[in-house]
Amino acid sequence: MTGGFSRPKKDRMLKVSDGQSVKTGQLLARGMPHYKAGENVSGLSNMHALCNGKLYFSKKKTSHGQVRTFLNVRPQVEKAS
Repeated sequence: MTGGFSRPKKDRMLKVSDGQSVKTGQLLARGMPHYKAGENVSGLSNMHALCNGKLYFSKKKTSHGQVRTFLNVRPQVEKAS
Protein backbone atom coordinates (compact mmCIF):
# COMPACT_ATOMS: atom_id res chain seq x y z
CA MET A 1 0.00 0.00 0.00
CA THR A 2 1.65 3.16 -1.16
CA GLY A 3 1.26 6.36 0.79
CA GLY A 4 0.05 4.62 3.95
CA PHE A 5 -3.62 4.95 3.07
CA SER A 6 -4.48 1.48 4.39
CA ARG A 7 -3.94 2.54 8.02
CA PRO A 8 -6.96 3.75 9.99
CA LYS A 9 -6.90 7.31 11.25
CA LYS A 10 -5.98 7.51 14.90
CA ASP A 11 -7.87 10.70 15.68
CA ARG A 12 -11.27 9.00 15.35
CA MET A 13 -11.94 7.78 18.87
CA LEU A 14 -13.37 8.59 22.26
CA LYS A 15 -11.29 11.30 23.88
CA VAL A 16 -12.71 10.88 27.42
CA SER A 17 -13.78 7.72 29.23
CA ASP A 18 -16.64 7.04 31.62
CA GLY A 19 -16.43 8.85 34.95
CA GLN A 20 -13.78 11.38 33.92
CA SER A 21 -14.22 15.10 34.58
CA VAL A 22 -14.82 17.34 31.57
CA LYS A 23 -14.83 21.10 31.04
CA THR A 24 -17.20 23.21 28.96
CA GLY A 25 -16.38 22.90 25.25
CA GLN A 26 -14.08 19.90 25.69
CA LEU A 27 -14.06 17.39 22.83
CA LEU A 28 -15.59 14.07 23.95
CA ALA A 29 -15.62 11.99 20.75
CA ARG A 30 -14.43 12.60 17.20
CA GLY A 31 -15.60 10.83 14.06
CA MET A 32 -17.73 8.21 15.84
CA PRO A 33 -21.29 8.43 14.49
CA HIS A 34 -22.50 5.34 16.37
CA TYR A 35 -22.42 7.37 19.63
CA LYS A 36 -25.26 9.88 20.06
CA ALA A 37 -25.35 13.15 21.98
CA GLY A 38 -27.28 12.96 25.24
CA GLU A 39 -27.74 15.43 28.10
CA ASN A 40 -25.39 18.44 28.10
CA VAL A 41 -23.62 17.22 24.92
CA SER A 42 -23.82 18.74 21.44
CA GLY A 43 -22.74 17.52 18.01
CA LEU A 44 -23.28 14.59 15.67
CA SER A 45 -20.01 12.73 15.17
CA ASN A 46 -17.79 15.33 16.87
CA MET A 47 -19.28 15.83 20.33
CA HIS A 48 -18.52 18.58 22.83
CA ALA A 49 -19.48 19.11 26.48
CA LEU A 50 -21.92 21.96 27.17
CA CYS A 51 -21.07 22.27 30.89
CA ASN A 52 -18.50 21.21 33.48
CA GLY A 53 -19.10 17.80 35.03
CA LYS A 54 -18.49 14.08 34.67
CA LEU A 55 -19.08 11.94 31.60
CA TYR A 56 -21.33 8.88 31.73
CA PHE A 57 -22.82 6.56 29.13
CA SER A 58 -26.43 5.40 28.80
CA LYS A 59 -28.10 2.93 26.45
CA LYS A 60 -31.63 3.15 25.06
CA LYS A 61 -33.51 0.89 22.70
CA THR A 62 -35.19 2.44 19.65
CA SER A 63 -38.63 1.52 18.34
CA HIS A 64 -36.87 -0.67 15.73
CA GLY A 65 -35.10 -2.73 18.39
CA GLN A 66 -31.64 -1.20 17.95
CA VAL A 67 -29.64 -0.19 21.00
CA ARG A 68 -28.10 3.31 20.91
CA THR A 69 -25.28 4.51 23.20
CA PHE A 70 -25.55 8.11 24.42
CA LEU A 71 -22.81 10.31 25.84
CA ASN A 72 -24.05 12.42 28.76
CA VAL A 73 -22.44 14.94 31.10
CA ARG A 74 -23.64 15.07 34.70
CA PRO A 75 -23.28 18.76 35.74
CA GLN A 76 -20.84 19.56 38.52
CA VAL A 77 -22.59 20.87 41.62
CA GLU A 78 -20.98 24.08 42.85
CA LYS A 79 -20.89 24.43 46.62
CA ALA A 80 -22.21 27.72 47.98
CA SER A 81 -20.07 29.23 50.71
